[in-house]
Amino acid sequence: MGGTKRLWRWRSNPLRRHEDIVEAWVLLAVWVVVMIGGAAAALVTARSAEHEFTEQRAHRHPVRAVLLADAPHGVGAGWSAADRVRASVRWTAPDGASRTGRTPVDGGLRAGAGVVVRQDDQGRLTPSPPTGRAEGHVEAALFAAAAALAVAAPVLGAGAVARARLDRRRAADWDQEWAAVGRRWGPRTG
Repeated sequence: MGGTKRLWRWRSNPLRRHEDIVEAWVLLAVWVVVMIGGAAAALVTARSAEHEFTEQRAHRHPVRAVLLADAPHGVGAGWSAADRVRASVRWTAPDGASRTGRTPVDGGLRAGAGVVVRQDDQGRLTPSPPTGRAEGHVEAALFAAAAALAVAAPVLGAGAVARARLDRRRAADWDQEWAAVGRRWGPRTG
């Protein structure tokens, strides 16, 4: 009997309408897609993000570089809390070649100052250090939640639209039945 009460929309009931059965199946389908699809999207996204962050840590290496020109002080203060500005630097690539490029450095440094920059395996500068393990876990979890929400939101929206249409249909049927029964009761007042 407990199982029957839980599945009340499917049980035999003289007041049950076709729309009630359709609504029950729509709700079941929506929740199955939200739970399974959302979980799958979250899992795939989290694993992809973790893989990307691991690849960054494996292929972005710190290297010493020399500042080629003075880095203005305070120029980046409006854009960055760390007062970082883009400046030209020279560093040695993994193949031993000397390279130059522009990268963010601390403001106020003089030409010839040593700075630490990040390069990839081909010796190209990377704009930022790799994402750390703890930060990577947090970002992967946030990406996973966003992916689950991206799956769930349209499905829940479609379910709400379907239920609204079923409610309108039930209301129209109710009005039609009420009009038919109301005539039998005599003239309307008011």
